[in-house]
Amino acid sequence: MEYRHKTSPSPRKFKVVASARKVLFTVFWDMEEVVHMEFLEQGRTVNSERYISNSKLSNSDSDVFLQHNNACPHTSSQTQDALRQLELTTLPHLAYS
Repeated sequence: MEYRHKTSPSPRKFKVVASARKVLFTVFWDMEEVVHMEFLEQGRTVNSERYISNSKLSNSDSDVFLQHNNACPHTSSQTQDALRQLELTTLPHLAYS
């Protein structure tokens, strides 16, 4: 809500620029280098299947620790089962303070 005089001009509305779209970028890295990176196609989202396939790519070493947040693709039972089968150690995501 905006307080203004009846004779004052109406406020300007900004238009969204066509190039201001979101691009999702997935990256896995270790202490030395980037292990995997991928740009997601426009209009696609990360679901359990995509997350599991990316986790398989990152399983190049037996000492892999995976830390992710509590998003639905990360916490689904399908993802958790796959991570157990891949024997990936998952570190808990700390709560924001």
